[in-house]
Amino acid sequence: MVASAAVRLFGMWASPAVRRVEWALKLKGIEYEYIEEDLSNKSSSLLEFNPINKQVPVLVHNCNPIVESLVILEYIDETWKDNPILPVDPLERAKARFWATFVDVKCREESRKAFFMEGEEKEKAIENLQVQLKALDEELEGKKFFSGDHIGYTDLAVGWMTFWLGVAEEAAGFKANYDVKFPNFSRWIKDFLAEPVIKDNLPPREKTVEFFRAFKQLGSCTKVNQK
Repeated sequence: MVASAAVRLFGMWASPAVRRVEWALKLKGIEYEYIEEDLSNKSSSLLEFNPINKQVPVLVHNCNPIVESLVILEYIDETWKDNPILPVDPLERAKARFWATFVDVKCREESRKAFFMEGEEKEKAIENLQVQLKALDEELEGKKFFSGDHIGYTDLAVGWMTFWLGVAEEAAGFKANYDVKFPNFSRWIKDFLAEPVIKDNLPPREKTVEFFRAFKQLGSCTKVNQK
């Protein structure tokens, strides 16, 4: 591991955005201190380092805070050059950023609606999500990972769907049917979760399902993960 005692990560165990950052740190071989936050009673340190949106994750490097998980991924890649996660080619980098934004905006929004809504609104959200999953499935045609043979930036950005989408389905009683409709995406999920750095750094499934069930009962979209 790269000696980096000056790196701290403020997170919350059930947050996919936090895990996204942890995966990147581990892929890079960067040592870091993890600080678990109680988001119902946020620490003074979290509020100091992220006074704008008061969310996790927050990466603190040499006392400088970086917020928003996708921004953090780019910072990590630019600061520690070994084991790059973003493509070198500018066009490929642009594509990677596009898919990361696509998933964080469109897929997450429709997943949120499918999770919280009921009746026709839930069904419409599932339909919209399937349209987006089809686009991801087509992008994966002929590739093991979005980035090629190895996990990269896009894989880390989409990675929440490999675990938390299934958790959301179980907690909220809906099915996106990606395992039937989208073979490339379904295969990618299995390959992604088989990687040691991923499978060894996931929260306990049942505990996570129960957490999201309780979260749904609150009927609120307050900040669990969230950027």
